[in-house]
Amino acid sequence: MRPCGIFDRNYGQDMAIIRTWQHWASLLGALVILYLFPLFGSYYLVSFINLAAISVIAVLGLQIVSGYCGQISFGQAAFMAVGAYTSSVLTTHFGVSFWLALPLSGVVAGAVGAIGGAPSLRIKGMYLAMATIAIHFVLIWLVLHLEITGSFKGLYPPSPTLGGFEFDTDEKMFYIIVSVMLIMTYCARNLVRTRVGRAFVAIRDNDLAGEVMGINLYYYKLLAFFISCFYAGIAGSLWAHLITVVNAEQFTLLHALEFVGMLIIGGMGSIPGVFFGVLFIKILNELVLFTSPVLAGAFPWLGSSPAAAMGLIAFGLAVSIFLIFEPRGLAHRWEIFKASYRLYPFAN
Repeated sequence: MRPCGIFDRNYGQDMAIIRTWQHWASLLGALVILYLFPLFGSYYLVSFINLAAISVIAVLGLQIVSGYCGQISFGQAAFMAVGAYTSSVLTTHFGVSFWLALPLSGVVAGAVGAIGGAPSLRIKGMYLAMATIAIHFVLIWLVLHLEITGSFKGLYPPSPTLGGFEFDTDEKMFYIIVSVMLIMTYCARNLVRTRVGRAFVAIRDNDLAGEVMGINLYYYKLLAFFISCFYAGIAGSLWAHLITVVNAEQFTLLHALEFVGMLIIGGMGSIPGVFFGVLFIKILNELVLFTSPVLAGAFPWLGSSPAAAMGLIAFGLAVSIFLIFEPRGLAHRWEIFKASYRLYPFAN
């Protein structure tokens, strides 16, 4: 939507996210269609968008700590569990309103993430990845053995209410989830353009050079973990009140690996890449669910339910292909397309 011949004339135009009237028209039109979608869309598509939007929030946090700050984390699912259980405990045991429990879930998850991310100043790479995996198992063990979290039985948080109106269906929760997702995306997009975001990028590129330039590594690394886990906590709270049941089996290490795969496929260090990666994996999973019964009928030796195995195979194959042929992710393809569009009809 920024064709050839349109150039920036000042720094304000260069820094603007929405640059032209075509951008504004497209944005407003997309928002109108999005918020009217539950009125004419099918239940299946509404549920799909709800789950995808929650995943987008979680992966946005992972993008900040891994894509921008360069700190490997496999604990996003566990911090999502912290947010889900925090919101469930507050609303179930203490009668706290969902609208207060939602931000508190993010703060609690962020605080736990900051404590878990404290060793990040001294370890990096594979060692940091192993530390976050250890944090995952510790947190899941705790929610399985604490009485307040419902132990192995889990918790059943209530649906959100506002002035007597209950958000007890997927169509009603759609407005809360999508609105929060849009706000979190806006915040993440602007965060990476601030001094904090530039410090994250400097640490990712060369932490020693960043420290020489005066960047407080310990502060910014902990801040990156806090923000990442805050996003995961918000996603967990939304998940809990959408499903209205919280159990440790919903937050496995496989889910954490899936979030990392979404980041790789979408593109590291790109906010639009989060949406590309989440949609790619979600659509891939749906295709596996639809095609597995057909394959089971055509090839009986696959068994009666090959969807689980096929899902893992498809996920691993997709990540491997992107790592080999397009390591910069779908966001890189998107940037190439935009550059070609802006230069058309001239050659690149």
